[in-house]
Amino acid sequence: MSVQPGLARRLGTGDAVMIGLGSMVGAGIFAAFAPAAAAAGAGLLIGLAIAAVVAYCNATSSAQLAAQYPTSGGTYVYGRERLGQWPGFVAGWGFVIGKTASCAAMAMTFAAYAVPGPWQKPVAVAAVLALAAINYFGVTRTAAATRVIVSFVLVVLAVVIVAGLTSGAPALDGAEGLRIQGGWYGVLQSAGLLFFAFAGYARIATMGEEVKDPQRTIPRAILTALGLALVIYVLIAASVLMTLGASSVASSATPLADVVTARGWAGAEPLVRIGAAAAALGALLALVAGVGRTSLAMARHQDLPRWLAAVHPRHQVPHRAEITLALVVSGIILVADLRDAIGFSSFGVLVYYLIANIAAATQEGPHRRYTKAWQGLGAIGCVVLVATLPPTSIFAGAAVLAVGLVYRLIRLRVSSPGPGQ
Repeated sequence: MSVQPGLARRLGTGDAVMIGLGSMVGAGIFAAFAPAAAAAGAGLLIGLAIAAVVAYCNATSSAQLAAQYPTSGGTYVYGRERLGQWPGFVAGWGFVIGKTASCAAMAMTFAAYAVPGPWQKPVAVAAVLALAAINYFGVTRTAAATRVIVSFVLVVLAVVIVAGLTSGAPALDGAEGLRIQGGWYGVLQSAGLLFFAFAGYARIATMGEEVKDPQRTIPRAILTALGLALVIYVLIAASVLMTLGASSVASSATPLADVVTARGWAGAEPLVRIGAAAAALGALLALVAGVGRTSLAMARHQDLPRWLAAVHPRHQVPHRAEITLALVVSGIILVADLRDAIGFSSFGVLVYYLIANIAAATQEGPHRRYTKAWQGLGAIGCVVLVATLPPTSIFAGAAVLAVGLVYRLIRLRVSSPGPGQ
C-alpha cells in the first residue's frame, strides 16, 4: 500500500488564533442571534453564557487531546485512539455533516448581506467555489486571507458596539429587548443554537498536522480564540437587544445593520454590510479547510471513500476532499433554509464534542492538563443542548447520522474477508 504524503507544518499561534476567531465571529454574530432571539427573547444572553460554559469545557477537551494527537482529523482521530473506531466515526461523521451545513449557512449569510434576493443563491455558490480555490493553493494562503478578513470585521464590529451602546439616539424597542420568553426550554434552545457560534475553535484542532509546535500552540490558540470571541459576542448581543428589542432581532435578516440605522448612524450601514459579508467569507474559508482535513483523516481509514485521501503533491492540501465539499455545499445552498442549516449544524457539532469530552476523560498522566470535571460537565451540556434543539433539527440530524452508520457497517461487511481467505 502506498503511503500518502503528509501535510506541512506552517501555522504559528497567531495564524491558528485567527483561523479559529474567523470561524466563530462570522458564524455567531451574523447568523445565530436571530433564531436564538426567537427562542428566548432577551434570555439569549443567558443562553450565550450557557453555550460559553459548554464551549469552554469542550475547548479544554479539544486542547488536551490535540496536544497528544497533533494530526489532522480532530475528534475523529481522538475518538479512534481513545474509544475505538465506531465512536471515532460518529465524531468524524457528525463533524462533516454539521460543518457542511455550516458552510452552506455562511455562504447564504454572505449573500444575504452582499446582494439583493434574486442573486443570493448564485452568489453564495460562487463564494463557495472561490474560497475552495483559495484553499486549494495552500494553507498559508488560507491563514493570510483569514487574518485580513478578521481584522476588517473587528473594526466593523467596533462601530456597531459604539453605536449600540453609547449613542443617545432612541432605540426602536429597547424596553422589549429586556424581556425573556420561552422559559428555560427557550433559553436552553437558544444556547444550543448559539453553540453554533462557538464551534470555530475546532478548526484549530482539525488542522493539527499543519501547526508548528502543536503541543504548545494548539491549547493556547483554542482558548485565546474562544475568550476573544466571547467578549465580542456579549458586547454585540447587548447592542442589538438594547437597540432593536428581541422581537425585531428575531425577525431581522440583517440585525447589525439595523442597529446602526436605528441609532442614527445610517452612513455606517454599508460598512456594516460589507463587514458582515467579509465575516461570513472568513468563516466559510476556515470551514472549508477544516471539513476538508477531517474528510482526509476519515478517508485515510476508509470511513469515507479512499479517493478523498489524496494530498496535492505541490500545494500539500487535501484537494479532492475540498473539491467534493465545494460541490456538495453548492447543492445544499440551492435547496436549504438558513435557520434550518444552523440547527442541523449544531446537532452534528454537539455530537462531535460529546465524543471529545468522553475521549478526553480517558487521558491520564502527563497528557492530563485539565480536571475531569470539565469533561463531565461538557458531556452533560452537549446532551442537554442537543435535546433542546428544534425538533426538525434533531430528526434531520439523527437521520443523516444513521445514514453514515449504515454506510460504514455495509463497507465493513463488504471489505471483510470471507471464510478461508
